[in-house]
Formats: sequence, C-alpha cells, structure tokens
Amino acid sequence: MAQAEEENMTFEEAMKQLEQIVEKLGEGNLTLEESLEIFEQGMQLCKFCNKKLDEAEYKVEKLVETEEGKVEIEEFEMNEGLKE
Repeated sequence: MAQAEEENMTFEEAMKQLEQIVEKLGEGNLTLEESLEIFEQGMQLCKFCNKKLDEAEYKVEKLVETEEGKVEIEEFEMNEGLKE
C-alpha cells in the first residue's frame, strides 16, 4: 500500500480490505508467494488502522460540569489520572 493511498483511505476502508485479506488467506488457495504478498499488505493495513485509532484516542473529549452547573467539553489528556 503506497503512502498516497493511505492518505486517502478511511479507517473503515482499511478494515474492509483487511477482512478480505484474512478471508483469502483462510481459503488456502494461494501460492506461498501470493500468501506472503497479501500478508504483507495486511500488516501494512494493520499498522494504518492502529495509527488511525491512536489519532482518534488523542482527539477524545470529555464532558465536564462547571461550578455553575454548565456542561463543557474539555480536551482529553492522555496522562490524566496516571501516577508515575
């Protein structure tokens, strides 16, 4: 999968392609070379999906109630609540 393809691909499209690769590998009708090739494509898609999930995690927001009783959206902090 080329870098340009990744930039235009959605998470859902990548997951669909990954599912198709898993199905093909599960059928067992491919040569070793074909299996290795699509396995590599699957690994690239897996990395892409993990990257997208990591990006989404950073964008998560939480609702916070202010002293006045209003509910506001606050940026989610990755280290919030973690103690070193």
